[in-house]
Amino acid sequence: MNVLVLGASRGIGLEFVRQYAHAGHTITATARDSEGLARLQALGARALKVDFAEPASVSGLAWQLDGEQFDVALYVAGVMSRGNATVPPTREDFDRVMRTNVWGAMQAITQVAPLVEAAGGRFAFISSEMGHIAGVPSSYSWVYRTSKAALNMAVAAARHDYPRAVMVALSPGWVKTDMGGAGAPLSVEDSVAAMCRTIEGLTADDRGRYLRHDGAPFAGW
Repeated sequence: MNVLVLGASRGIGLEFVRQYAHAGHTITATARDSEGLARLQALGARALKVDFAEPASVSGLAWQLDGEQFDVALYVAGVMSRGNATVPPTREDFDRVMRTNVWGAMQAITQVAPLVEAAGGRFAFISSEMGHIAGVPSSYSWVYRTSKAALNMAVAAARHDYPRAVMVALSPGWVKTDMGGAGAPLSVEDSVAAMCRTIEGLTADDRGRYLRHDGAPFAGW
């Protein structure tokens, strides 16, 4: 199986590379810096330098992939933002989060979804339970929440233009990563293993859906 992991320098993305490589699949993965690229190469992946917040970097992705076909593609790149609705976000913070979490994903869709379609494959976007509009407990990290809700919409909309690719948004759960923190109840290994099983079991009926890491659908959006 040919697998593409976009945003794999650490955390969930790196664990996807590790688990798919351990299963014997061919991996292409991206990172923003030399340290991330070295970690990917150490796992046997073909490593590409891409920064999904930078237009010039993202625009060259299709050229680097050179018309390959992918059975599985994952958009994992993402950044966090703190703060709540009592303080307006700065333009810099808003742009940083939205550019990586939403704009970068939309750029990836136009360049990668045709390559997934050609293989009749699956394209999963790592969202968050914090983007679940029907289940918002507070305004904590409201810019991040907004970005993930927007990502879910981008996936639901784009599925209509790429009908032979099964595109879904996946929440990894609350995971012990740099972003999730040490107090999270779910290990990165268990989260990614569950998401790999969910991705493997996707069918055409799942196109555009927003799912938990174990494949359970969210009630409402």
